[in-house]
Amino acid sequence: MPSVLIQNGHLLDPSQNLDRIGNLRLVDGRIAAIEQVDAPVGAVDEVIDATGKLVAPGLIDIGTELREPGFEDDETVASGAAAALAGGFTSIACLPNTSPPIDSQAGVEFVLHQGHRARQCNVFVLACVSNDHQGQELAEMGLLAQAGAIGFTDAPRPVANAELMRRALEYSQMFGRPILNRPEVPELNRDGVMHEGLVSTLLGLAGMPAEAEDVMTARDIRLAEATGGRLHLLHISSSGSVDLLRRARARGVPVTSGVCITNLCMTDEALRLFDAECKVNPPLRSDEHL
Repeated sequence: MPSVLIQNGHLLDPSQNLDRIGNLRLVDGRIAAIEQVDAPVGAVDEVIDATGKLVAPGLIDIGTELREPGFEDDETVASGAAAALAGGFTSIACLPNTSPPIDSQAGVEFVLHQGHRARQCNVFVLACVSNDHQGQELAEMGLLAQAGAIGFTDAPRPVANAELMRRALEYSQMFGRPILNRPEVPELNRDGVMHEGLVSTLLGLAGMPAEAEDVMTARDIRLAEATGGRLHLLHISSSGSVDLLRRARARGVPVTSGVCITNLCMTDEALRLFDAECKVNPPLRSDEHL
């Protein structure tokens, strides 16, 4: 059986409480042992020097925009899956903002089929919460789940209609699927181009207040608590959201969240020179939100 030794890598696996420099021994494509850096090499077919590199289980991206069908000039399922695998992502879940949107069994099955044909990483599908991605009427969640959808979202748009969100959380329980939502009140962010604060004032630019996120976060947590539906908040960026989530989880509310890497390591100070590459959504917040 072929054997490989990955040496001196930064081994990281939260599920195993593993975060240290070490060696990883593989036999026939499977992990055989986790060893100290100074462990004897022994007889192996290949040694890989992973000094300065991260060695971790395959990463998972639950907010991928694959753009097929409808926008193949931007991305296809095959090209997106290949790019994901090259970056260390072994599983991705695509958003339903395609044309037509993924709000039907055929739409779900098409993307799953394209992912299987690509033979790259695992491709999963997040179907629409609402028909035609319009935020008005609930999509056929049961049929979408039956076709293989692992969850429901209208991202990158938020589900602004509170009654629609409440019913989505209720119905999703029947199928064991979560609802994923962008925590954003569109009316409060409509004309904003960056975080509302000192820097936006100095630059004379319309701001996007943190309250636009906090209000939607509070609403969705309350609805999840009332219905028992599983909720995942995409791309949180404010300290207010973090506080709301911490308290909700302490109460046992079934809510999780994600955050963009930019919001973990950058602030709105990066926009002082009008750098358009730092104009992102959710916006880079001020220091107090880091």
